[in-house]
Amino acid sequence: MTVMGLARAEREDLRELLGGLTPEQWRTPSLCAGWTVQDVVAHVLSYEELGARRLVERLARGRFSLHRTNAAGLREYGTRTPAQLVELLDDHLTPAGLTAGLGGAIALTDGMVHQQDIRRPLGLPREIPAERLVPALRTALLSPVLHGVLRLRDVRLVATDIDWTFGRGPEVRGKAEAILMVAAGRGVAVAELSGPGQERVARRLAG
Repeated sequence: MTVMGLARAEREDLRELLGGLTPEQWRTPSLCAGWTVQDVVAHVLSYEELGARRLVERLARGRFSLHRTNAAGLREYGTRTPAQLVELLDDHLTPAGLTAGLGGAIALTDGMVHQQDIRRPLGLPREIPAERLVPALRTALLSPVLHGVLRLRDVRLVATDIDWTFGRGPEVRGKAEAILMVAAGRGVAVAELSGPGQERVARRLAG
């Protein structure tokens, strides 16, 4: 399956999850500081309808800061109801706009991390297919936006549930999903890693 196909499959899984959430679950705080589950969904979809001109306009409103640009998108889409967000997701199961970049790798990685930002606080774990995890790990590590390789430099990453390794140095072992979340800056997953390099990674995220 192509990366774009994997990104669509990830969004289909998100759609299935969202369809079963209660109003209370939509209001639950996510792993993204200050954002509820509803906010995270709004953020995931906030770039789908932007053409090149509107994307530049939003970047300008955010003064070309990723954090401020994301905040601008959330202000625009955060007023939509859960039903409206699900409808928007139905219309964009295949990524469009900015998230379609890198052949869909942006949508795959961003969508996977944010789905876990939702699932973990709700206590709704899942088994992510290895064929999706591998390209998402690669993108999270090498993306100039996520800076995962800086957080996980000088260690050897070993996934214990799929056939995947990366880097050199003292070993850090754990499930691929936990490695992905740490690469994306989610410190909550550091405790799920082990090995002689784990403390080094923990210090970086704590700092």
